[in-house]
Amino acid sequence: MIKLHIENETARLRSVILGTANDSGPAPTADQAYDPKSLEHIIAETYPAESDMVFEMTAFQGILERYGIKVYRPRIIQNLNQIFSRDIGFVIDEKFVKANILPDRAQEWQAINMITDLVEPANMLIAPQNCHIEGGDVILWNEYIFVGTYKGDDYADINTARTNMNGVAFLKESFPHRTIKEFDLIKSMTDARRNALHLDCCFQPLGKDKAIIYPGGFKEQEDYHYLRELFGPANLFEITDYEMYQMYSNVFSIAEDIVVSEQRFNRLNIWLRENGFVVEEVPYHEIGKQEGLLRCSTLPLFRD
Repeated sequence: MIKLHIENETARLRSVILGTANDSGPAPTADQAYDPKSLEHIIAETYPAESDMVFEMTAFQGILERYGIKVYRPRIIQNLNQIFSRDIGFVIDEKFVKANILPDRAQEWQAINMITDLVEPANMLIAPQNCHIEGGDVILWNEYIFVGTYKGDDYADINTARTNMNGVAFLKESFPHRTIKEFDLIKSMTDARRNALHLDCCFQPLGKDKAIIYPGGFKEQEDYHYLRELFGPANLFEITDYEMYQMYSNVFSIAEDIVVSEQRFNRLNIWLRENGFVVEEVPYHEIGKQEGLLRCSTLPLFRD
């Protein structure tokens, strides 16, 4: 059986599922795009090549293994994009939650069943079909669970709305000992600079008391001020709309003082080092063209 334990985003990582770009298939057509940034690159004919994405993920895996982390990879399904393992499930405490994702992505769950079959049945949580949740919208921070959502009446018509209020209610029911705070996010199917696809596209905790945040990702500014007060203004690294577009908030913590970041994130990487973090830089720009980055491509299983 596999051990599970996740309380926050930054405790020392011991095991993780890292997605795969191998055999991800040809570039999608415009009508197959899940998000506006992918659509932008499909139209511009700059959608990432599989070889470049495999190179980037291999570099990321090398960093993880250098720190002694057990890295699981999905079973490769031909012509299937399996990079963003965060969306299909997530761990809270000792529970593995199976996410309800876009129907077109259901096969991705089958690709990790050789791992989830090792989870004690009592520790598997499966949300009802009307509860939509993706792992990128679920951020653990000690006693808190922060959840990105979309509250608009047109939820069913918005392809970039991935977690609904039924999903939030499911988490509240399943984890009553936690303080669960939802955030209504700004969504767009046409402008990647106006689309917070998931909560981790506009917010992520770091270390013991710091966070990256994009104020413009929140539909209600009181939600931004809630986090600003919780973490303290001096502990926040505020990013611009361009930096949000480049996925600055989607870095990945190996430990409280070790962060994996994209090598082009100069302003962020300088700030991290000034604040005592070890920064492991990795090329991940090509994967970022699909509106996901380092956190999106990981599904942590166990942190100390």
